Amino acid sequence: MKSPFAKYIILSILLIIIAEITSRILHLNSLIRDYLSDFFTLQQIEKYFEFQDKWHSLTYFYISIMLLLKTSIIATILYVGLFLNSRDLKFKQIWNIALNTEFIFLLVPIIKTLWFLFFQPDYNLIDVQNFYPLSALNIVGYKNLETWFIYPFQVLNLFELSYIIYLAYQIGKITNTNADYGLKIVGLSYIPSLALWVATVMFFTLNYT
Repeated sequence: MKSPFAKYIILSILLIIIAEITSRILHLNSLIRDYLSDFFTLQQIEKYFEFQDKWHSLTYFYISIMLLLKTSIIATILYVGLFLNSRDLKFKQIWNIALNTEFIFLLVPIIKTLWFLFFQPDYNLIDVQNFYPLSALNIVGYKNLETWFIYPFQVLNLFELSYIIYLAYQIGKITNTNADYGLKIVGLSYIPSLALWVATVMFFTLNYT
């Protein structure tokens, strides 16, 4: 499949399907209801779910837009990194690389669902929100961390590492060089941008919690 747009459509559909299956298997609405019951009245909770049901279809649009924004931003970052290293590639080619690599993260919600289904059947909404498979957070536990430290520990995971390695491989391939050159580009563009994003999330979490 050579068309990036076709990959984008398929990836969007897969993300939507997986999100729906995860929501149903883990009974996320029930978990949300239990969580909200500590803060709101029954009537307020019912109004929330009525609103959610009414606009549920927008969730699909949101997932697609977020995927487009994420892959486009990453493609732009890589494009700039390649341009500064005297590599003149079309943006469409770089976006294609970003989409290819994004398929790795499809495994995250699948493994997450299987974990709570078979290994941790007694869970709540906070457990589901903070769990990230094969991450540093699972080693230290979110209960022992300040809230603003949770996200960076989630980002330190094997999926992100695989993402970086596969990005490097694809860049090496498309530039007719090697994975070492690709890793150089990723190290000079994507990784600093990721670190900046993590720092930004930490800053806002610290100030608004």
